[in-house]
Amino acid sequence: MANLNITLEGKVCVCELNRPHAMNSIDPEMREELYAFYARIKEDDDIHVVIFTGAGDKAFCTGADLKKTLPDTNVSYAQQLLGQGDPGSAFKGLETDKPILCAVNGYALAGGTELLLACDIAIASENAKFGLTEVRRGTIPWGGSIQRLPRSIAKTDAMLLLLTGDTIDAHEALRMGLVSKVVPHAELMPTALAIGHRIANNAPLAVRAVKQLVTRGGDLPLVHALAVDKYMYGLLKDSEDRIEGRKAFAEKRDPVWKMK
Repeated sequence: MANLNITLEGKVCVCELNRPHAMNSIDPEMREELYAFYARIKEDDDIHVVIFTGAGDKAFCTGADLKKTLPDTNVSYAQQLLGQGDPGSAFKGLETDKPILCAVNGYALAGGTELLLACDIAIASENAKFGLTEVRRGTIPWGGSIQRLPRSIAKTDAMLLLLTGDTIDAHEALRMGLVSKVVPHAELMPTALAIGHRIANNAPLAVRAVKQLVTRGGDLPLVHALAVDKYMYGLLKDSEDRIEGRKAFAEKRDPVWKMK
């Protein structure tokens, strides 16, 4: 049985983490499959939008499978600090300018919340639970959450989650801004797919440009970020897709994008 169920619905690719017997935790085999999938996202022009979700009704992802990812006792503390003998984060290589959504169908703990934070849009079912529980296991979140979380929600809420290791429900996650929507469980995937298809129907060069600008602009002073926006607008101004978009609007028809 594959650790990932990958299906393409039009231009939207759904990646289902498929270890429901282990709460969709990530073991070394799944991690390698994820790395291969990240490479496919970047290389496959048929994929415009990605949705991550979990198999079953209980868990989205509960992070690393602790039974199968115990530390290597033969690697010294100094070697660990230098990254030697370390396989790397399960989310290494996920960086892409294609939009990524997650449909959180249950527990999103530790690496599950880290995966959510590496995505652009998060939709949660009413039974979803969230938490960065690593401090309760003697370690820290190292998939990017320590830096991403305070950039996504209020610092006080971020510190509350990071320092206590507490678990919160979907409605508290919505209040914090950790997720965009909370829907009944039966509506989770239809809602995520509907959003995914709305994004995929837009001009792909413009969509990817927007994501690039948001990602890069967050680390720039506002005046510099606005200059990069202006530069990107200039690159797209005379593109075939921008001209097609204006023609289609005037002719009251759906545009045909060429990614040119």
